Amino acid sequence: MIVTNIALEKRAASPDGKSFNLQNCGPRHTAFIEDGVVAKCFEGVNGGWEYYFSVEAPDISGLGCQIDGLVERYCAACERLGLSPETAIFRRVFLSDVMNQVGRVRESPLLAETADNPLAVSIVQQPPSSGAKIALLAYHVESSDRITKRRLSRNHIVVEKKGMRHLWSTRLCSSAGESFQPAGEQTEEIFENLSNTLSGEAGTLNENCVRTWVYVKGIDAFYQDMVDSRRTLFQRYGMNKDTHFIASTGIEGACAHRYDLVAMDAYSVLGLAPKQVSYLNDFDNLCPTMDYNVTFERGTRVAYDDRTHSFISGTASIDNRGQVVHQGNVMAQLERTLANIDGLLQSGSSRLADMMHMTVYLRDPTDYGIVNKYLKKRFPNMPIVIVQGAVCRPEWLIEIECIAISTNNAPHLPEF
Repeated sequence: MIVTNIALEKRAASPDGKSFNLQNCGPRHTAFIEDGVVAKCFEGVNGGWEYYFSVEAPDISGLGCQIDGLVERYCAACERLGLSPETAIFRRVFLSDVMNQVGRVRESPLLAETADNPLAVSIVQQPPSSGAKIALLAYHVESSDRITKRRLSRNHIVVEKKGMRHLWSTRLCSSAGESFQPAGEQTEEIFENLSNTLSGEAGTLNENCVRTWVYVKGIDAFYQDMVDSRRTLFQRYGMNKDTHFIASTGIEGACAHRYDLVAMDAYSVLGLAPKQVSYLNDFDNLCPTMDYNVTFERGTRVAYDDRTHSFISGTASIDNRGQVVHQGNVMAQLERTLANIDGLLQSGSSRLADMMHMTVYLRDPTDYGIVNKYLKKRFPNMPIVIVQGAVCRPEWLIEIECIAISTNNAPHLPEF
């Protein structure tokens, strides 16, 4: 298949004349690979390009040097691809020791923004399994149509494009201060923050929130408190097994505040058309989450005129009875996890090749070598970030989340 014209044009337009590895990897998908950087692009039939980046820090000592090296790699890749700073929408910074490192990150270009070009930045303690102190996942959108961004508050920005408003919410936490507050209470406070922000934009948690990432410090001890609080809150907002929930990852992670047990990022879409959102399930391989009293969707699909976004929740080695499969064997769990993701994607007419990135969570960091080798071989063109993050059941050794973008032909739906 011929590489898309826009990809060739960008390659030819590389400012310093340097070549880089460009590969076609599916219908309207192109991958760009440089040292420490993998970027994957989706080109819409009606125009508009979406990019996901994974960026590794160079193998050098010291947080400052690693930040500088990571930023240099990231900026060089953006320059090669002709991406201006205005195309940046979202970044997630993974740190090995957030309380001691967040200050340096805040001072870095990773958080730099201007009044007319705000940026959603997530900062979470999930140590990169490579042994580095920092890693980066980034999302850019490029379009011939005007994109406007406005900051609502420290935690929320709205991106407006073709009449749709995309709310990115990051670093939501209770800021518990110097006192202990139960995980359930923190969870409610965080969701109320998101709900109130959506209300201010004429939206609701029920109708407009598409995806959440919930980070629980000490997940083996505090996960259930978060789950119970979320279930009660969702019931209050009209979400139950007969309606729908929200795609989510609930994983070990921490923000920069000492006593905060729960933190969250979220993505919401305002101005959705009827039937634009559907939910992904594969009951041959996975049971409904409510079978074990947890309230999240396995996957959420948002359809536009020329593309679909399939948000796959954190997925592990589970069967259709809700049981852990392949206990003690990380590679067998990896295979089953990917099979489960494949089934979820296929239920929404997508496939593994449509994945734009993967975030991989390992309970045991010593599994990194074998997992990384396997994934690099099977998905050589995929932006992948592998971090240490325990899953909600100790028997699960690995969990994976992703987003897939695939082509669509639905002219009655809004444009992305």
